[in-house]
Amino acid sequence: MQEITKIVITGGPCAGKTTAMSWIQNSFTRKGYTVLFVPETATELISGGVAPWTCGTNFEYQICQMELQRFKEETFRKAARSMPQEKILIVCDRGEFDNKAYMTDGEFEKILDKMGFTEERMYAQYDAVFHLVTAANGAEEFYSLANNAARYETPEQAVALDDTLKRCWSGHPRFSVIGNQMGFEEKMRTLITQISDFLGEKEPKAVKRKFLIEYPDVELLENAEDCHKVEVVRTYLKSGKDEEIRIRKRGIGDNCTYSLHMRVLAANGEPIETERQLTPAEYDVLLGQADPGMRQIRKKRYCFTYEGDYFELDLYSLWRHQAIVEVEANTITGQIHFPDYVRVIRELTGVPEFRNAALARR
Repeated sequence: MQEITKIVITGGPCAGKTTAMSWIQNSFTRKGYTVLFVPETATELISGGVAPWTCGTNFEYQICQMELQRFKEETFRKAARSMPQEKILIVCDRGEFDNKAYMTDGEFEKILDKMGFTEERMYAQYDAVFHLVTAANGAEEFYSLANNAARYETPEQAVALDDTLKRCWSGHPRFSVIGNQMGFEEKMRTLITQISDFLGEKEPKAVKRKFLIEYPDVELLENAEDCHKVEVVRTYLKSGKDEEIRIRKRGIGDNCTYSLHMRVLAANGEPIETERQLTPAEYDVLLGQADPGMRQIRKKRYCFTYEGDYFELDLYSLWRHQAIVEVEANTITGQIHFPDYVRVIRELTGVPEFRNAALARR
């Protein structure tokens, strides 16, 4: 059974993306993957003389760029389907949401309308997104314009663009931020570890830490510029011993994506997790297999970055006095800096009573 996974490597200027592609090629070829790379579209166009300042307007340029990018990605997926290999990893040097950082909200909405897309459907094109933070933020001595003719940003502009790109992608359900707290080689190793973890390959894992917090100021969250809100509904299905099957609806209103998740214990007792996208029709059919002994888990999720870490803050319909926030961290014991509006009660990492499945049991 062929498995095609499509990921995005994004980030601010001079973040290490070019080197990252080499690391990905070497690491995952050894793991048995055929690795395909979709080149960065903006660099191709600008280096060839097609740029926002050479086209009639920035809007006209962005349409050209997004149409070419869409065509390239579809071509790579079509080519992947024709290949005999079982495991294929498509790596996009930037994805379609990167373009949002270079236009107004109005321009982006017009392009979505022209292409017949919604933000959630655009997110759903990519299985995971990995953001490398610009060297201008935390590794200033390594920031350079020399290795990319299309790059022109000052360090201050690079940091601002990096933050904008994080906001553009922060609503993706599999979004990771890798900063410059460590040396560059360790930064690359962290990227490989996180991709391996996502693919279910054997690698030292990045840690996802969970905290119980006081119920936050919802109005503040709603109005925060860098915060992306989605609604999540988890439904647990009837399943056998040592397995957990659930479906998920994620999005706002009619703009939703659907997925099936399976968690099975291997012979050595370690859990194996897999997931795949569902059509709305498939999701509706599976709702009929809901486990009557498990309640639906409904929550509003607020996604944001702070001090280089990625946060997912969940407001459960079950509670009015507390909430849960998860943070992707490199260690289980390192200090995490929280924004002022997140007041921690205690850490829940590894506490089984606060897993979604435990909360779902009636």
